[in-house]
Amino acid sequence: MEKKRLDFLAVGDITTDAFIRLKDAHIHCKIDSDSCELCVRFGDKIPYEFVEIVRAVGNSPNAAVCAARLGLKSGLATNLGDDENGQECLGALQREGVVTDYVSIHKKKETNYHYVLWFDADRTILVKHHEYSYHLPEISPPPRFVYLSSIGAGTEKYHDEITRWLLENPEIRLAFQPGTFQMKLGRERLKPLYERAEIFVCNMEEARRILNAKEAGPKELLKSLRALGPRLVIITDGVKGSYFSNGRLELFMPTYPDPEPPYERTGAGDAFAATFTACLSLGITPEEALRRAPINSMSVVQFIGAQRGLLSREKIEELLKKAPADYRPRPL
Repeated sequence: MEKKRLDFLAVGDITTDAFIRLKDAHIHCKIDSDSCELCVRFGDKIPYEFVEIVRAVGNSPNAAVCAARLGLKSGLATNLGDDENGQECLGALQREGVVTDYVSIHKKKETNYHYVLWFDADRTILVKHHEYSYHLPEISPPPRFVYLSSIGAGTEKYHDEITRWLLENPEIRLAFQPGTFQMKLGRERLKPLYERAEIFVCNMEEARRILNAKEAGPKELLKSLRALGPRLVIITDGVKGSYFSNGRLELFMPTYPDPEPPYERTGAGDAFAATFTACLSLGITPEEALRRAPINSMSVVQFIGAQRGLLSREKIEELLKKAPADYRPRPL
């Protein structure tokens, strides 16, 4: 039987996050930069409050779950080991209604497992990406939207394979939210992906890193990122809001008011990028998608992990009706 076409296919790595809530630590920020360090006593026993395990997360899994909760037929192309952790991740995706037909399971391999050192409302993540034989499965029929994000190191050939597939299927709309390795590969190495992308999303620090423009402001960064090829560019800037350009309009979008102080900020950027992309898939204009994306980010930071706070489309619309009068995109 022919498979039903997906509205949204996320492509990227998956992991389990173990959140370790630290009790005794402090933050040290450098005077001449935005760089901060998590500090604990060296060579000592450090107390923690609790540990919480969150399965099936990562930029792309988070996006797939976000799209599913918004009512899209959503799937994930990723790689798992054949261990218990992998089985747990697969089950978590299926419970969320995410199509797992394109999940590759590798025998005698472990599934990624990260440790999240959580202090105050922010976190530092200890990561380890296991090596897999990466290959894009046969995806038929092609999805309406592909959401490409973080994939581990040593996957240059896999990125080439994804690029060829996207070029062979020009009807697929592409959203690109680069991860650490993709940014390290550089914009020249991934030039075809930048040029192919309809939507490109990163945060302010990442935009400056991609462009090697440490002092650049939002308007300059938006213009330079669009020059790489993406039609729609979004730069998120945490509690300051976000910036958008389609070449014709440059807009600033404020954050949606938090009902309470953020509890834990993991996944706020993923929620924004995935919600914006899903809204376009649902036929919503970019300007209106900008009003909905921060609502999901606001909700996510009220919970542990990147997925628990993700909202349904109905809940986002309900909260949008309660937004302040000035909650709208405005010229940058």
